[in-house]
Amino acid sequence: MAIAKAERLMNLALCLLGTRRPLSKRELRDSIEAYVEAARPEKGTAGSDDSFNRMFERDKDDLRELGLVIETVENLDGEVGYLARRDSNRLPPITLDAEEAAALGLAAKVWQQARLAGAASGALQKLRAAGLPEDVDPYEAHGALEPRIPVHEAAFEPLMLACRDRRPVVFDYRKASAAHPEPRHVEPWALECWRGHWYLAGFDRDRGAERVFRLSRITGRVRSRGTAFSAPVPDVVTVRETVASWAGEIADRSALIRLRAGAGYPLRAKATGVRELGDGWDELEIPYGHGLDAWLVEFGPDVVVLEPAELRADVVDRLRAVAKG
Repeated sequence: MAIAKAERLMNLALCLLGTRRPLSKRELRDSIEAYVEAARPEKGTAGSDDSFNRMFERDKDDLRELGLVIETVENLDGEVGYLARRDSNRLPPITLDAEEAAALGLAAKVWQQARLAGAASGALQKLRAAGLPEDVDPYEAHGALEPRIPVHEAAFEPLMLACRDRRPVVFDYRKASAAHPEPRHVEPWALECWRGHWYLAGFDRDRGAERVFRLSRITGRVRSRGTAFSAPVPDVVTVRETVASWAGEIADRSALIRLRAGAGYPLRAKATGVRELGDGWDELEIPYGHGLDAWLVEFGPDVVVLEPAELRADVVDRLRAVAKG
């Protein structure tokens, strides 16, 4: 059985990084199993050094394209050798300030209830070993509101894997206006959490168009199909905007808010007007539609709603509910 290319490249990289002196082609050929196999004479042939040479040159070029610095050195006898010096291939130390560490900690806490919780925790431990500030606890609360992405839907994990692997899926879906679910054949693009609910954006094969599905309305098991995608995946899937439009996030009026200077950049990006108030506050005019109250609550004490009164009341009610736990 042929040795997998990824394993072959890894073995070659380890050999070049682990040596203190240049290794010749002959030494590399005798040290790496895949090269031994390539150079082994086949039945009825005299040998296959040419096969080994072609494979080695391709592998060397591939490693260089991946960023490994490989030196070619000629010794006193005129023999060419190769090595990858550790100091030339070592990444610079990872340095994180308190704000960057806090952002990583919040990102890890977001996934506490999901399958990625273990991976996120392990990544933070590695970053601490690589230079995370000792006086910063990435798991410490850094605001009045603690981020959570609830993942209660059974469809989340199979859809996440299908998005990653680009595998079409089939599931039964019940629309809000329908009494019974219907089967959907979907090419999944991405998952997005919007206002506390998970949505899947993808290509609906039955309707021949892009669609968005709320995971809580998927019934039964998600089944994968071994076929390839029939529609091209957009280079940049603006899932958040797509989900917002499908979920009823249509702004039909404006709201006036006060926003602490240096905070709330997503709100600033949506603002149609900004005015400096002084004393560390700005006044923003932003589009007002369904779900804005829940979004404003996410910014905690950095946002104060000025008008309309109904939006201010909704935000105050949500904050009181958070305070009561």
